[in-house]
Amino acid sequence: MKKRSLYSYKEEKKYRRQLRFVLIWIAVFFAIYVCFTSFLFSMRVVLSDSMQPGIHAKDRFIFSSYELYTPELQRGGVVLVDMEDQAKRDIFMEFLDKFIRFWTFQRAGASEKEEFLYLKRVIALPGDEVSMTNFVARVKKKDSPYWITEFESSERYYEVIIPQAPALWDRSLPFSGTIDSFVLGEDEYFLLSDDRSNTNDSRTWGPAPLKRIKGAALFRYWPITRIGKP
Repeated sequence: MKKRSLYSYKEEKKYRRQLRFVLIWIAVFFAIYVCFTSFLFSMRVVLSDSMQPGIHAKDRFIFSSYELYTPELQRGGVVLVDMEDQAKRDIFMEFLDKFIRFWTFQRAGASEKEEFLYLKRVIALPGDEVSMTNFVARVKKKDSPYWITEFESSERYYEVIIPQAPALWDRSLPFSGTIDSFVLGEDEYFLLSDDRSNTNDSRTWGPAPLKRIKGAALFRYWPITRIGKP
């Protein structure tokens, strides 16, 4: 009986040591995850089909974070835009949001901030002149005398969906396919959805300042069949 009790105590002690080891490593991994997603990278799930045909809802991306550094944006690149009114940061809610996303593999969160995050494509950079005809943008790059289409100016290949606009849908209506030329300011970016139908972008917001751009899409890691750059 005494031997059995000693054996059980050793097994229990071993079990507790193993449990502590696992919990410590989970805590370390979570701490690393929080640091990376707060200052270097973030992982997001696409919530809408506004970037079809190349990007679909439920695709998963790794984004750069602009908390510590601001990589140079490129025409044709895909960025994460925050259109929420800038308010005081709730550190506790941000931490809780990251905690829930960590354990749910980005399937759920603690805040409604996702409603204000949009995935858009960079069409023109500060100093560029931009216009739009039949839902296709034309760009005159800064210090260039020539107009070229958004596809010619882009550093990445992508396709867009051109809607069939009603006959009476003129340029004064939302989501118009026609925009008169204008020059972007020194801190402004012209962003569009790849699906040019009724989706919010710079046609409704106007040019986006850099402070609204929270990261650039670096890599799509899900689904496996479409892994790679957007």
